[in-house]
Amino acid sequence: MMSTDTPTIVLVGHGMVGQRFLEALAERGLTATHRVVVLCEEPRPAYDRVQLTSYFSGKTPEDLSLTDPAFLTAHGIELHVGDPAETVDRAARTVTARSGLVVGYDVLVLATGSYPFVPPVPNRDAEGCFVYRTVEDLFAIEEYARRSTTGAVVGGGLLGLEAAGALKGLGLNTHIVEFAPRLMPVQVDEGGGAALLRTVEGMGLSVHTGVGTQEIVTGDAGAVTGMRLSDGSELATDLVVFSAGVRPRDQLARACGLAVGERGGITVDEQCRTVTDPHVFAIGECALAADGRVYGLVAPGYEQAATVAATIAEEESAFTGADLSTKLKLLGVDVASFGDAHGTAGDCLDVVYSDSRAGLYKKLVIGRDGTLLGGVLVGDAEAYGTLRAFTGSVPPVAPEALVLPAGAGAPARLGPSALPDEAVICSCHNVTKGAIRGAVTEHRCTTVPEVKKCTKAGTGCGSCVKVLGQLVDAELEASGVEVDKGLCACFAQTREELYEIVLALRVTSYRELLDRHGRETARGGDGCEVCKPAVGSIIASLAPAIGAGTHVLDGEQAALQDTNDHFLANLQKNGSYSVVPRIPGGEIAPEKLIVIGEIARDFGLYTKITGGQRIDMFGARVEQLPLIWARLVDAGFESGHAYGKSLRTVKSCVGRTWCRYGVQDSVRMAIDLELRYRGLRSPHKLKSAVSGCQRECAEAQSKDFGVIATAGGWNLYVGGNGGATPRHADLLAQDLSDAELVRLVDRFLMFYIRTADRLERTSVWLDRIPGGLDHVRDVVVHDSLGICDELEALMAAHVSHYRDEWAETINDPEKLARFVSFVNAPDTPDPVVAFVPERDQIKPDLPLLTVGLRPADDILEGTATR
Repeated sequence: MMSTDTPTIVLVGHGMVGQRFLEALAERGLTATHRVVVLCEEPRPAYDRVQLTSYFSGKTPEDLSLTDPAFLTAHGIELHVGDPAETVDRAARTVTARSGLVVGYDVLVLATGSYPFVPPVPNRDAEGCFVYRTVEDLFAIEEYARRSTTGAVVGGGLLGLEAAGALKGLGLNTHIVEFAPRLMPVQVDEGGGAALLRTVEGMGLSVHTGVGTQEIVTGDAGAVTGMRLSDGSELATDLVVFSAGVRPRDQLARACGLAVGERGGITVDEQCRTVTDPHVFAIGECALAADGRVYGLVAPGYEQAATVAATIAEEESAFTGADLSTKLKLLGVDVASFGDAHGTAGDCLDVVYSDSRAGLYKKLVIGRDGTLLGGVLVGDAEAYGTLRAFTGSVPPVAPEALVLPAGAGAPARLGPSALPDEAVICSCHNVTKGAIRGAVTEHRCTTVPEVKKCTKAGTGCGSCVKVLGQLVDAELEASGVEVDKGLCACFAQTREELYEIVLALRVTSYRELLDRHGRETARGGDGCEVCKPAVGSIIASLAPAIGAGTHVLDGEQAALQDTNDHFLANLQKNGSYSVVPRIPGGEIAPEKLIVIGEIARDFGLYTKITGGQRIDMFGARVEQLPLIWARLVDAGFESGHAYGKSLRTVKSCVGRTWCRYGVQDSVRMAIDLELRYRGLRSPHKLKSAVSGCQRECAEAQSKDFGVIATAGGWNLYVGGNGGATPRHADLLAQDLSDAELVRLVDRFLMFYIRTADRLERTSVWLDRIPGGLDHVRDVVVHDSLGICDELEALMAAHVSHYRDEWAETINDPEKLARFVSFVNAPDTPDPVVAFVPERDQIKPDLPLLTVGLRPADDILEGTATR
């Protein structure tokens, strides 16, 4: 060591691999025995570069962050962002940063990553030329794209296709130029490339393979106007993104005399220690491993990070190579390769399934002895986790069973339970099936989140999460733990299964469902606070299709409702109610504004503009509700369903009608959608928004379903959430016509209602449902289950049977009878409901009083009135 003081570890570079190294240090207790200093060139801590393109789907840089400030603080890690290392003095063992900071080290770890390769073509530095590597690169591309119409990507590999998808999402006509004869030449073979090409061209992108870029053409102002290709042709384009591969970033190492490979990369041994200096290590894309490779994937970098941490801790560890398997979704297309995907070992056989019409291509490489050597999957990578885990062994079923789709004559599918314990399930963190089983049996983990926390499996790229869930359930069942998936103590079925029973058997009452399909112990009983509102919601959702009453207060239905639905208004903390009329799209005529003002004045109500572009009136006593509704209905208003687990609002910007940036009529679309889906009962409340351009003033990507206008139509986003656990929505489909948009929203909402759990937001449902967004897209866009006609018919029935609940209530004496504070004294107001003045309005006089609600979820969700 260089001193008797606390030894110092200096990490140069804070990307994904650098952050994993810090975590590995912490896991071994090394942050308690060492000073740890990190010099980071970028202006932000480590973020998920694998998911970089999700920025264009609404993720923020903060969403992509991999660095918890609390982690750095807890472990005393000194992070210097925007202050890269400039020089290394190996003799003095010091690193000097750009700011002039000098840090002495006992151990130096270089995690400087790689830099984009830009072909040496004329004018490559012209205005309008970009690379695709960092968040700042994306900011620059996004800004320049606003004044561009056409974009071209040089490179048809992983990042190239992601960049092309980003440009298309920004509204540009997009070209891909790839020198190799096929897209993704490293990962897929000729057949896979052909399937990928058909799919990509079907999305409206222009692909040019087998040609190189000869020159960037510029105009008089020096900005890009086109590209000249090696075949003599020329592309007109305003913007060029170079994504032609990366090179190890080893300049710092070269400058301080460390050995590098002939083609770049800091030369290291099996402990990732540089061959030149025992005090210096290199990990990630800047390192040339002992096997002569520079690994460009995150999983090998993670392994290298763990190896160095173990070596510092004086543990036995070595990096001798890594699995190069990859599973990605590029432009919405599943693409995966694993093992010896191209059969380079020789003397092997191929098992191929191809369906060019559906864009599917699957190839397995099989050794003469039956060993699975590798494979390529394009269009459907569902079996990736199982196939990769079997690589290097003889699967217990015939190879065709692993690639043929269901119903195509394949024998029984092979599940992850058949994998050996040594099979690697999570390649990012090298977690085996045996380790996952141990988390369940030895560490008593009973859920996937618990297993993730225990083993780190599923916390990297996420491609193994589905297999992880299947293994956890299988291990629990094998351990004798009954995995009860029933809705509650009354029903052994899930909510989804109860939905199917109600639909198939036309069950119109809770009592019938409980007595015929409930658990034996629950039949004849009264049910519980979990299943009664859940079943009430199912029956309400399906009412037109099954012949049940369509009003939530009809007959038995009234007794099943939550407190808010029971009175068609939101119960507030002092026992009063709020009233929210529907204002589709936030558009309201002056006459209606005057009516709301007069009602609020006459009944002494507190008024507030909500976040969903409506007006909320607070402070109504229960007996006043029908009187207020009557005046609202006379003025042309209807219930805004602020009280229900149903559609609340479809928020809107002003769109192209008024805004100079708008490209579509967002107000009209918002009104059409809100009027179509009003009153739709669902597992959880639904919110939507329509933005007239990419500037996103309506915040559509925080909604359950959000719509953003493009020059070619509408982009549909789903699964967003503005609640307690915010989640950006995911892009489901692009450039839709009005009719296509409505059809997909119909399908999405009815599929969600059909398969979601009780009180499950679309955001949680999308993360939980097997296959996630990919599966939902397959079902609602591609009709993979053949149920889209049924979903559309169910929605059509809802639309045609819609009736305003307020209007029907005020015209029904039987329903009106419930709207009293005291049944035995109907003319007596509740004395508890009292107010005091505040800011020229009123507020409850009992701020600490809470009212008993049924069930508990009302306390959390029922008072939200947006």
